[in-house]
Amino acid sequence: MSATPKVSGGAGDLSGLTGAAPIRRAGMRDLSALTGVAAGGRRHTAAAARRDDADDDATHTRHRTTPVALHGMSETPEHDDATPGTPETTAAGGRGKAIGALVYFSSASENTARFVAGLKLGEAGINVYRIPLKPNAPMLNVREPYVIMVPTYGGGDARKAVPPQVKRFLNHAGNRAWIRGVIASGNTNFGTAYGAAGDIIAAKCRVPYLYRFELMGTREDSRKVRDGLVKFFTK
Repeated sequence: MSATPKVSGGAGDLSGLTGAAPIRRAGMRDLSALTGVAAGGRRHTAAAARRDDADDDATHTRHRTTPVALHGMSETPEHDDATPGTPETTAAGGRGKAIGALVYFSSASENTARFVAGLKLGEAGINVYRIPLKPNAPMLNVREPYVIMVPTYGGGDARKAVPPQVKRFLNHAGNRAWIRGVIASGNTNFGTAYGAAGDIIAAKCRVPYLYRFELMGTREDSRKVRDGLVKFFTK
């Protein structure tokens, strides 16, 4: 895994993606098959992300703009002197080097937290960080490549799909620079807004929407996410 952060050019006001435009999920793939070619011919793996960075620098084929603040908040200055946070769960109990990280947010229902706990990612060499639930809690700072997992809020209103705590986390340029992909949970009763938080984050941060699952997920969801994350960070 490269130590150089990926600049997520174009990450902007999340509310700007939640208008009348239809939700598109052409690039979303089953995590168990991430070594294949996704929509548009891109391989959605960590190695592919590094190649994309190199291609951008060499050919300037993708225009990079200065990220702007998420809705209702101020952009954190690019100067980054933040102290990296401590993982909730460390890879191999802190005895080995992590292959990557999962950052997640869980509401008071703890559905997402229970799903993450069942993945046992520490045993797979993946650090796990949790975005604080309380809005006045200290900012979580992550300075290693990560996939973010979020529940979808809003009760079917895509304009409110991304939890405000997640917006705050991604508003920090230092945090946003290391995002590599997104996984989202949701409720199929929300119709086209099912898992919409993943669509919004993926589009704004220019990362692949890797997987979505309903509520607390199933054993099959757990298997696909765990195995897929290992493949994503090692291929």
